[in-house]
Amino acid sequence: MAASTSPPVDLSAALVLAPPTAAEWLVVLPVAWCLTFGALLVMMRRSIRLHPTITIVGLAGLVGIDALLLLEIIRNGPMTMVMGRWLPPFGIAFTADLTGALFAFVAALVALAAGIFSIADINDSGRRYGFYPLLLVLMAGVSGAFLTGDIFNLYVWFEVLLISSFGLLVLGSEHEQIDGTVKYGFLNLVATTLFLVATGYLYAVFGTLNMADIARKAEGLRSNAPLMTLAGLYTLAFGMKAAAFPVNFWLPASYHTPRVVVSALFAGLLTKVGIYALIRVMVMLFPVEREELSFVLAIAGSLTMIVGVLGALAQSDFRRLLGFLIISGIGSILAGIAVGGPGGIGGAIFYALHSMLVMTALYFASGIAMRLGASASIVTLAGLYRRHVGFAALSLMLCFAVSGLPPFSGFWPKVMLVKAALDIGAWWLAAVLLLAGFLTTIATGRLFLLAYWRDGAVAIGETPPLPATTLAPLAALTLLTLVLGLYPEPLLATIQDAAAGLADPSAYGESVFPGGWPQ
Repeated sequence: MAASTSPPVDLSAALVLAPPTAAEWLVVLPVAWCLTFGALLVMMRRSIRLHPTITIVGLAGLVGIDALLLLEIIRNGPMTMVMGRWLPPFGIAFTADLTGALFAFVAALVALAAGIFSIADINDSGRRYGFYPLLLVLMAGVSGAFLTGDIFNLYVWFEVLLISSFGLLVLGSEHEQIDGTVKYGFLNLVATTLFLVATGYLYAVFGTLNMADIARKAEGLRSNAPLMTLAGLYTLAFGMKAAAFPVNFWLPASYHTPRVVVSALFAGLLTKVGIYALIRVMVMLFPVEREELSFVLAIAGSLTMIVGVLGALAQSDFRRLLGFLIISGIGSILAGIAVGGPGGIGGAIFYALHSMLVMTALYFASGIAMRLGASASIVTLAGLYRRHVGFAALSLMLCFAVSGLPPFSGFWPKVMLVKAALDIGAWWLAAVLLLAGFLTTIATGRLFLLAYWRDGAVAIGETPPLPATTLAPLAALTLLTLVLGLYPEPLLATIQDAAAGLADPSAYGESVFPGGWPQ
């Protein structure tokens, strides 16, 4: 038989030939890890008593993986791994930079705290109906959203986390939960549809879905492509997912309905995924369009802040009050995106990370208060300070933190946002930020005075015991907010680098295209 005379094929033009390093596996490992543990729990569905232990082990491992990923990126810059070895933009890229790694790490901490809290909060019925597998699938979606480098796969990971969140929200099948799920699901499906429409439109314009490739091509297409339309569609879609005004009504109508630990997870994670996506798309992909839309974003942020905190002042239900505080915090983050620059974007990132920790802890506090006082109403609750001094002290610290008071983590992003607004002459936006902080202090002060400080009719001896698994995650998150408030320098430096990486995505692009961005 004659030997083949076909010339050798140069696979290097299409495929990544070098084997991935151990560090590169860290980019995809968070998603694979969560899905593996979730599948394991499904296979062990007849051994539900083991689910909490296995989940906590899995979530602790996720914290370790995300910590290693963050340290690797701090040392060596953004990292990319492409599926199927296809070179980008054809291969689906997972790309982790400082912003994504920070969000992923804090999300893992929140999920671990929620996993521990759930031991006392989720009964056998909730375990049988899949709380723990759904939690791990939720974290797979959240991790994928923070680490993907492909905008269509950002949509895919949104779908993964939404599907699992529907299951968590309706867990228990009570009338109030079903009603909250319908409201939550409807608007989120509308937002997801807008996201998909915008992504299809973007692909028609750019011919690629790789974020680094889009950032590279945007400047050349800006003069003759409808990039402002794309930016507007993405702003509306992600604004709905983040519960920004005027499309925020679904959040306070749904977040108070599920189990406390589910509310805490949603408060810490779901709106922050929407905010992360908005920061990623508007700051890195469409910076010129963000500048053009800055006044609209500032107005939306201001109204979100004020409507949120006024809603909190009007509430008597503990968890509904916290839902409005989440909305007000989203407004502060929108103000940072509107201001732009290192101060505005850095302040927005810092505020989002702070809110993930503090709002999760506050929902934990609401669950403990309901356990101690047998009520969710702050009018009915009373005397919590006398029943459990340590718990009351932790709650007071969290009230200070969410109000932006020193020496807690909420103080520094507020300072950054106010300074950034004043630096560009937006004194009115700085005034709204300060007013929202002042009104938040009043709202949380009212909460503490009514539910904790006011004398109650229940004697101290009637106080039910608190499991250590409920107080430990609350104390850990509260201590973390205090540490970040007292010693913010390392996180501030990392956040400033993250904001700089979004404003100048050249390192991000070089990670995706190691030979330099194609021309």
